[in-house]
Amino acid sequence: MLAVFIVLLLLLIALYWFGFATDAKGLEDRSTLKVSKPVVLLIVDSLMDEPLRAAISEGRAPALQFLMEKGLYYPEMVSSYPTMSVTIDSTLLTGTYSDEHRLPGLVWYDEAEQRVINYGSARGEIMRLGTKKVLFDGVYQMNHDHLSEKVETVHEALYKDGLSSASINGMIFRGDVEQHLTVPRAISGLNFLPKNLEIKGPELFVLGSLSRYNPKNQMKGTAWQAFGMNDSFAIQEMKHLILKDKMPAFSLVYMSDLDKSVHKKGRMDLKGVEQVDKEIGKLLDAYGSWEEAKEQAVWIVLGDSGQARVKDKDEDSLIRLASLTDHYQVDVGTKRPAADDQLVFALNERMAYVYLMDDSLAYKDVFSMVSTDDRIGWIAWKEDDVNHVVSGTKRMQFQPGGDLVDEYGKSWSLDGDATVLDLFIEDDRTIRCGDYPDALSRLNGALHSHEGRYLILDAKPGFEFATEHSPTHPGGASHGSLHRDDSITPMIVTGTDVRPATNRLVDLKSWILELVR
Repeated sequence: MLAVFIVLLLLLIALYWFGFATDAKGLEDRSTLKVSKPVVLLIVDSLMDEPLRAAISEGRAPALQFLMEKGLYYPEMVSSYPTMSVTIDSTLLTGTYSDEHRLPGLVWYDEAEQRVINYGSARGEIMRLGTKKVLFDGVYQMNHDHLSEKVETVHEALYKDGLSSASINGMIFRGDVEQHLTVPRAISGLNFLPKNLEIKGPELFVLGSLSRYNPKNQMKGTAWQAFGMNDSFAIQEMKHLILKDKMPAFSLVYMSDLDKSVHKKGRMDLKGVEQVDKEIGKLLDAYGSWEEAKEQAVWIVLGDSGQARVKDKDEDSLIRLASLTDHYQVDVGTKRPAADDQLVFALNERMAYVYLMDDSLAYKDVFSMVSTDDRIGWIAWKEDDVNHVVSGTKRMQFQPGGDLVDEYGKSWSLDGDATVLDLFIEDDRTIRCGDYPDALSRLNGALHSHEGRYLILDAKPGFEFATEHSPTHPGGASHGSLHRDDSITPMIVTGTDVRPATNRLVDLKSWILELVR
């Protein structure tokens, strides 16, 4: 995602100096079990069904068309919430929502450390929080401390079975293989990172050009492109494993270019889809023919979220929370909130956490103020394990367990007006979702994802939340929300007839393990 641009750039600049690299020789030293048909998961950030079909119909995506025609197509996979890559990827790799994996979003407030966690949203926010802290959170804390140790990643599960796996440019990569890093004095002396770090990842780990296996995969292009955090570099690394016959049982390849393009150009960016297709075509070419590629591996092309259109003008599209809450003392992104701060904001583009730091504040005091902006779809919070959702005069309470059952077999109790989340209760007591897919499980996950007293604000399509230094996308597109525009993404599966149990990303971990094992 564009949101992680700065933190990864800082990360790679630092890693350049302390040599976090693996060369091709390391591939020959692996001694793990082989599988007859390896699984390759290509995560294409912000891939959506409508532009994908349009690109194919215009002949601009032959590789994706081939995979679709030779396999199975799922146009409406349901993402995690908030629809930000760190939370989505955590859900995909652990098979849990954020109430279990404990990564609440790209930006959130850690009550234990009494500070805002930001894995890299925008230059202004990073400068205010401190480069050192953002860098350490992104390279180490996110995978080793913030991602719950009570959940198991795909990489960890396969390692227990003696099967190898790879993460290529993935942001969530926790595994069982220790990589000891010794930071030179030039870097440790600046106090950016400790002198010694041990990072745990999968057996094959690529994070940009500084941890590459392909010695010919050269740095080129812009400053960002030069560090290897781009589709071309990621595909070349995967292609190198194929040509060297070093394919692990499972490979995750994260492709980020489309996300940045859609943020700027909007949902129907066909050129961005065309560029993704060219890179995937290069990967299939490594087998000599696309038919052979289909026979030799299982291919999964999966988007991680959609994006909603953002209106053109700043004054129309941007919901400036500070102006809605000017009655209170508000922290908007400092290193540590002041003792007299009453509210703290943590913005995830079209979704926002608002933390009540003042114990005398009641939830109703704050939501009654922010709910005056009709660009906010709804507001939610939890009290005594009961979840509350409000939109205008509509109110609803819900919690797990009860006599209602959703489309995925989970039971709920629900009181109030279910249409606040566009839910419909049928005569057989089944809950059907409208504009907010898998609404109750995903929202419950976010509401119970971390400690603290906080509200969740969710924007209507066309709008996103903003503070002085947050990233904004007027005239383009954005995500973060629970709305289907942000939440629905397609998946193509080629090389197997084994189908996933549901259309939710949270259920794909068990399916991937079934394919590999």
